[in-house]
Amino acid sequence: MNRLRLYFELFTITTNRFVLHDAWAIASHIALSVLTSFFPFLILVTALASVFGTGSLADGVADLILEAWPQEIAGPIAGEVHNILTGRRSDVLTLGVVLTLYFASSGVESLRVGLNRAYNVRETRAWWLTRLESIAFVIGGAFVLMAMALLVVLGPFIWRGILHWVPALQPLDGLIGFLRIGVATLVIVAGLMCAHKLIPSGRRSFLSVMPGVGITLLLWMLGGFGFSWYLEFYPGAYASTYGGLATAMVALIFLYTLGAIFLFGGELNGTIIAAKRKRLGIEPPPQSINDVITLP
Repeated sequence: MNRLRLYFELFTITTNRFVLHDAWAIASHIALSVLTSFFPFLILVTALASVFGTGSLADGVADLILEAWPQEIAGPIAGEVHNILTGRRSDVLTLGVVLTLYFASSGVESLRVGLNRAYNVRETRAWWLTRLESIAFVIGGAFVLMAMALLVVLGPFIWRGILHWVPALQPLDGLIGFLRIGVATLVIVAGLMCAHKLIPSGRRSFLSVMPGVGITLLLWMLGGFGFSWYLEFYPGAYASTYGGLATAMVALIFLYTLGAIFLFGGELNGTIIAAKRKRLGIEPPPQSINDVITLP
């Protein structure tokens, strides 16, 4: 009973922090930033893949990202992504590399704003340093996703080779279909862990961010099912309101929901960390340089 009361109080405090930190407004910022960063990021991936002679991996990266999205949302976007990624885009690595990286890194910057508030810290680094860090995250993420996509592409071929030499494994052939879902889940979990630990100011252990990551994954799964159910039973709801912009608005509202859930996970971590510091009698770290300067 005491534990149930503790969980209820934790949920109440987290919800209050979520509202006080203007998380709804920041979630809309995250949704728009992610949507506008999505295509520049994929164009960058295409350019990098073309340089290494594996241009087809760009489609694999796009499929990997959209794998966890509801089909009603991912389907129309996948068609537009394929049209954009068709052809060699090595020109991006010359004239347009700066703009592509800048716009793609805006999604990371929007996450930084929300997470800094969730963990009750203030960014003290120069803006250009945090932007360079965001660009590094984008480039690193592009290479990681290309490696994951290569694994997904080569997986069936490797499995067929194994079956050729070990036919007794044939009953396990159906498990290979879960490879894509498994890789997509791995990408999501790793991305969430890195986001909570590396993007906001300050330092946190991987163990301290696990509660927020867990609740984010759970609510994302429930939200995805709920959103799919709504679009399936009310397919014309958005079309009657937004007309030709229905596809874009559905994606934007879906990302807005994901952004709000993501920030709620950060607020949960921030609440737990603050409670542990209070219990141990540890003062919170200074939020700005003014907090550590004693004026005469």
